[in-house]
Amino acid sequence: QARLVESGGGLVQAGGSLRLSCVASGITFNRYSMGWFRQAPGREREFVAALTWTANSVYYGDSVKGRFTISRDNAKNTVYLQMNSLRPEDTAVYYCGADHLGVVLSTPGAYDYWGEGTQVTVSS
Repeated sequence: QARLVESGGGLVQAGGSLRLSCVASGITFNRYSMGWFRQAPGREREFVAALTWTANSVYYGDSVKGRFTISRDNAKNTVYLQMNSLRPEDTAVYYCGADHLGVVLSTPGAYDYWGEGTQVTVSS
């Protein structure tokens, strides 16, 4: 049974940093592309970042380019999201997803499994 568990969210001041983690179980992790999305109240789920199972290809949403970095450790079944220079508009619940096809990583519907999310709140 596949399970993704996010952690690392919290309250931070604008300009600060957070590092999110997502630990996967029940899947062959090194065969899945992984992505991070976020969703603020009343808004659609927004693509943040993704990388393929080899990490050879990495993608970022326009709003986070240059500030966020996605990485993975296949030995630990974990994907990370380092978030720097945080802004109040980054406030959202952050979700990680696992996609076994790795074709369209910016679309939520492409993902097979999701975690329950971790709240990130950035104060001004």
